[in-house]
Amino acid sequence: MKRTWVKVIAIVVALALCGAGAAFAAKAKPAAELNISKALLDSYDLIEKKQYKKADVILDKILAKDPGNPLALNNKASIMVSEKKFDKADTFLNQALPKAKGFMVQVNRVCSVGNICLAFRPVTSGTGNQDLEPLIKMNIEMVKGYMSAGPLPGSGLR
Repeated sequence: MKRTWVKVIAIVVALALCGAGAAFAAKAKPAAELNISKALLDSYDLIEKKQYKKADVILDKILAKDPGNPLALNNKASIMVSEKKFDKADTFLNQALPKAKGFMVQVNRVCSVGNICLAFRPVTSGTGNQDLEPLIKMNIEMVKGYMSAGPLPGSGLR
């Protein structure tokens, strides 16, 4: 009988230690995880302030965690437009397009980068009411139009 109690106590202690370890891990994990919604908002705010390099770092982190996130790819394309890297902007937009259909956003602010490529800032709560696909298609058309246009007279490349 004495051995049984020792085994029961050992099992209870082991379970308590495992539970404490799991609780600690659960608390530590969210601090290390990237909140994609907040990161998208932060990156948009940086784009709006023309702090493109900082926004690009955040968007890279989003895409590392969620490859193919169409909103992150769209907003990354707007940064490429600011750097006059239209071919890269076109690539990012075309990567975003297949996942954009059905990706519902609610856009409450839009910023224009280089007067051609729009970055979108989603609202922080609730579900969206606008499909991202037509917005990305519009950006693709603007970038392609800009790429096919010749240089501005007397000023070289656009």
